[in-house]
Amino acid sequence: MYRTMLKPLAVALFAAVPLSALVVASGAQAGIKGSTAQINTDDHGVALGGYDPVAYFDSGKPTRGVDRLYASYDGARYLFATAAHRKAFLANPRKYLPEFGGFCAVGTAFGEKVDVDPETGKVVNGKLYLNNSARALQLFDKDTAGIIIKAQTNWPVVKEKAF
Repeated sequence: MYRTMLKPLAVALFAAVPLSALVVASGAQAGIKGSTAQINTDDHGVALGGYDPVAYFDSGKPTRGVDRLYASYDGARYLFATAAHRKAFLANPRKYLPEFGGFCAVGTAFGEKVDVDPETGKVVNGKLYLNNSARALQLFDKDTAGIIIKAQTNWPVVKEKAF
């Protein structure tokens, strides 16, 4: 039943919104095309496009990390804006990791592995969600709970897909 409801929604969404409005190239985007990695990193293994994962929780604002302040976790390298953020991450990395491996929440809800713009990061109920673009963030904001549930349902399959 879920698939029969999701497909018309996806068709309507993509008919109404050009794909270029959802997928926007950005210098901060990280994903490597063709990769089957479950964590969205660039070709240097950096996650979140170099943004500080703790900053989303601490200040609520996307903040670029610096190369000299980093920590590795689960095969990805995370950059931090401050030593205090690095220390907080090291004390509890899972608290700060983005959901869906750092791939787009809306894309995952529609069954696809989609890159993100770190500027769209948002903490909801203590978890970090990212989206591909301002337009995808609008869709996320319009039905946050629904998108999260759909993405959680799809993630076990999506995480195995090539990017």
